[in-house]
Amino acid sequence: MSREMAPATARRLLPTLLLSTLLAGPVLAAGGEFTVAVQSLPDQKSVFATVESVNTVPARVRTGGTIIGLSVKEGDAVTAGQVIATIGDQKLALQQGGLDAQIAAAQAQMDQALGDLKRAEDLSKNGFVTKQRLDELRTAATVAANNLKARRAERAVIGQQMDEGQVLAPTSGRVLSVPVTPGTVVMAGEAVAMIAERDYVLRLSIPESHATSLKSGDPVRLDPEMAAPGGTDGTGAITLVYPQIKEGRVQADARVAGLGDYYVGQRVRVLVPTGARPTLVVPASYLNSRFGLDYAQVRGSDGSKRQVPVQRGQNRPLPGLTDGVEILSGLAHGDILVQP
Repeated sequence: MSREMAPATARRLLPTLLLSTLLAGPVLAAGGEFTVAVQSLPDQKSVFATVESVNTVPARVRTGGTIIGLSVKEGDAVTAGQVIATIGDQKLALQQGGLDAQIAAAQAQMDQALGDLKRAEDLSKNGFVTKQRLDELRTAATVAANNLKARRAERAVIGQQMDEGQVLAPTSGRVLSVPVTPGTVVMAGEAVAMIAERDYVLRLSIPESHATSLKSGDPVRLDPEMAAPGGTDGTGAITLVYPQIKEGRVQADARVAGLGDYYVGQRVRVLVPTGARPTLVVPASYLNSRFGLDYAQVRGSDGSKRQVPVQRGQNRPLPGLTDGVEILSGLAHGDILVQP
């Protein structure tokens, strides 16, 4: 009988094989032997994902004017509260100078009013100043003091407007775009930079045929060829599956450690679970390679041993079988391997 099962036969035998796997599983026999058994293991599919920022926040101008300083460019990392641009307005400087002069005049008027009031109070003790005149001088001193307070408050407003000319980063992250240059005239509310928070996710686009098997919490892993930099293993989990299918694909978000070192919008390959399938897994130590081919030593029912060529798949480490390797063809359920 051929070692390659027809698809229809495989489908008929699958429930029986899975049941025998649950009852038995792979068996390491004594004397360096291993019994091959079909196991139902999660299947993985390689899909493309895009590195996206959870939030993209604009850094907006609080007061209109001309950009006289710009301290960031595309790709720079910023922290919350960092000054990224300075807005200048010559009118504010002129208004501040005018208020300084008014404050000086109001200060002089108040000093004069207080001096007149003090002299009148001294003279009133001897009856040289009437009570009506004394009340008028007190009112004048009060008016002068309040006028000085008003001028100082107006100057504080101008000072606050000049301070608001500093555009601060609203959050920590990476600058995506800076659509202005020094000398650009901006209005209040305009954005001088777009900042992506350092809270990156992988946005997956998966065929709808796998939508039913995808759920929040499923593990994902970056393709080993595109492993996350910084020493991380590139593993994570799906956090959100969008309840809408567009153009035959479902969108999902996944969190993976180490994405902060990628570019926003960069495409990477990701391995995602797409259900389960029957799999043959054997220890790598039971395989040997010669002339570019992999072989396994199989013991027959009569005790004879023969070398069988096999097609090796991806590594499948399992509990109790840390060096497990998937076998795509060459072996069958129940074969007994002998360690070479």
